[in-house]
Amino acid sequence: HVQLVESGGGSVQPGGSLRLSCAASGYAGSSGYMGWFRRAPGKEREAVATIDSDVRTSYTDSVKGRFTIPKDNAKNTLYLQMNSLKPEDTAMYQCAAIHRGSWYWGRGTQVTVS
Repeated sequence: HVQLVESGGGSVQPGGSLRLSCAASGYAGSSGYMGWFRRAPGKEREAVATIDSDVRTSYTDSVKGRFTIPKDNAKNTLYLQMNSLKPEDTAMYQCAAIHRGSWYWGRGTQVTVS
């Protein structure tokens, strides 16, 4: 049974940093495609950062240079390191993964920048 559990969200002032974690269980999640998505109130969900099995990363333009998506295969955990946070980064952040052709989602963790 695949599970993704996020942690690390919270409230922070503009310019601050947070690190989100996504612990995968039920499979070797961190070795395949995983990503962080976010949805702000009144907006569509967007892909923030993704990483594939070849460790190729992709970032949405608004976070380039500020966010990184490291992963620890030994801990089966994906991270989202967020620096220089802005109020427009406020959103519910969800971890997602593709395993055997199916998408899996965590419940999300709220990030508020104000």
